Amino acid sequence: MELEVINSSKNKLKFKLKGETHTFCNAINNELWNDKDVKVAGYRIEQSLEEEPIFILETESKEPKKVLQDAITRLRKQFKEIESKLIKTIK
Repeated sequence: MELEVINSSKNKLKFKLKGETHTFCNAINNELWNDKDVKVAGYRIEQSLEEEPIFILETESKEPKKVLQDAITRLRKQFKEIESKLIKTIK
């Protein structure tokens, strides 16, 4: 995954997630909405086989890049917990 910033301002961030599909984008988008400071969070993919997802993130007061970093950190933690539970189930 590669993140490319398209536009960035005090409370708005527009970026592409190269090499990703709806699966990962939905997870990030849902996690972004868990932050109470988020005003707008969403993405679009024009042609699902050819285009990269483009996200728009707007916040009330927090820096959008920090909100995105926090969401990714929370997702990593959730993925590790899921992995741990699956490994225990397999054994």
